[in-house]
Amino acid sequence: MSSSSYCLTEIQRRIDEVKQFLSITLNIANAHTVEFYTQDAWNRFTAVPPQEVLSTFSSCNDGSDQQREPQHRAKDQSKTTFGFCNETDRLVDACELLRAARAHSLPGLGVCISRDELLQTLRESAEMETDEFMNSKKSHEVQSMSEVVACLAQHCGVKQVIDVGSGKGYLSSFLSLQYGLHVYGIDSSSSNTHGAQERNRKLKKFSRAYQKHNKAVRAQGKAAHSPQEESEEIKPGVEGDDDFSHGVGLSQEEEKERDSEPNQEQDFFLSALSVDVMQPSSPRVPSSQLTDEERERRKRESLERKAQNRTSANEMFSPLTSYVTAETELRELIDELEDAVMVGLHTCGDLAPSTLRMFVAKPELSAVCSVGCCYHLLSEEFDPAGQECLHGVCGFPLSQYLRQGSWFCGRNARMSACLALERVSLGQGIQMESLFYRAVLHVILRDHYSSFKSEKRVGNVYSKAKSFVDYVHRALLRLELDESKLSDRDIQDYHDTYKPRMGEMHAFNLLKVTLAPCIEGLILLDRLCYLKEQEDLSFSALVQLFDPLLSPRCYAVVGLKN
Repeated sequence: MSSSSYCLTEIQRRIDEVKQFLSITLNIANAHTVEFYTQDAWNRFTAVPPQEVLSTFSSCNDGSDQQREPQHRAKDQSKTTFGFCNETDRLVDACELLRAARAHSLPGLGVCISRDELLQTLRESAEMETDEFMNSKKSHEVQSMSEVVACLAQHCGVKQVIDVGSGKGYLSSFLSLQYGLHVYGIDSSSSNTHGAQERNRKLKKFSRAYQKHNKAVRAQGKAAHSPQEESEEIKPGVEGDDDFSHGVGLSQEEEKERDSEPNQEQDFFLSALSVDVMQPSSPRVPSSQLTDEERERRKRESLERKAQNRTSANEMFSPLTSYVTAETELRELIDELEDAVMVGLHTCGDLAPSTLRMFVAKPELSAVCSVGCCYHLLSEEFDPAGQECLHGVCGFPLSQYLRQGSWFCGRNARMSACLALERVSLGQGIQMESLFYRAVLHVILRDHYSSFKSEKRVGNVYSKAKSFVDYVHRALLRLELDESKLSDRDIQDYHDTYKPRMGEMHAFNLLKVTLAPCIEGLILLDRLCYLKEQEDLSFSALVQLFDPLLSPRCYAVVGLKN
């Protein structure tokens, strides 16, 4: 059963399952790596050797954990919950924890639908042409999401799209140029909107040049055929052969080439999104060889063409600079606003929940497709310290159901939710040495400097450091602390003392990575629950749009109004 077919109470039940799991395990996710040694995090939260976690994580990834027994058991252990001892609240069974984490992730809960399932649902209900989107390769973020957005727009019978947090305008440009939708790209950065406008102009020129090039190549290919070859190709079709009706007398090879052209055009267009695309220049007669009349005509035509390009480029894509919240009045930003689809591709922090609130509140918004990111930048309503929700409406929790329970995750846990399990499973994503350096530095700051909790940030000094000693010197300079308190020998002694415990940090970070999909799942289930709580929605679902190896934040919240 997919999330689109789950009713509100069933989504709430899934939320309760994840809450129960996180109530036992969230302390690990909320432990800050910087304080790993100063707070003795490994011994506080675990009662297993680091090697057990490392080997269990490895065996779970290669599928050999089915019959695995834990290497270590606490002597006085009674019952466990998700691998944690009920008496000590410490981890005693890494294998049980990893299995439970998989069961409480979005794939394990079975609450997501695939991108193909969503497209099929929309096409069936809208009676769309099945070949309209057949040429998509479904691998690139912009291409994958734009197909879904175009499908939503056609399903709702709208031509306008509002791209919130549009950034450099990649998605907006593709939607306007490839699907003919009028896109308003809203971003808080004026440099982003100006850059998006210029990039869209270049992409539009590139698209025209590429189509013109293809047309010329096809024309040359046809001219190369002799009259006899052309008659031989067309003749079978006259007799009623299917090749004539489908391929207009083309050979099988030519039909393949013709059918692949939309794919080629999208591929070239997508590749152009990441570079500065310039229109290829054609050979021209030097200005010195032109008459005064011809030079004047060329100048006039150039000015007219530039004016036309500016007008044309702005017809379908309109970048706007504005800071958007749930209270933003769209009609004050967009004079010609009609019914539209609201989208957001990797909208940061509170912008994703604001997008959903706006969708619910604005009658002109017919559908929404929101992919969030940067969970650590979410504000939480029930922060015990009262530090995060200082400006009114908070980003989490969004649903009334979680708000009634006053649920709180914590910033470190939300930071953990940004970790990419799929990438780490392949040996990517965690720079252990830089984390180790920072944690040992924190020990030094505790032992020798009273300001070790300074609000100043160390920043990315690791990338410039040649050694741990160099790293510490650079960090102390950044923190404006006295370097003379410690000799190089003293600094190196700290490194040598904690180096044998680096395995503890590695294992602990793998535990945090294991919990990441569950924390992200709760945040996304909260957003889906919020849509399910609304009475005027006909469809809502969590959809996996992207390959998590290519794009770890791969889930979209999709909603349709009645």
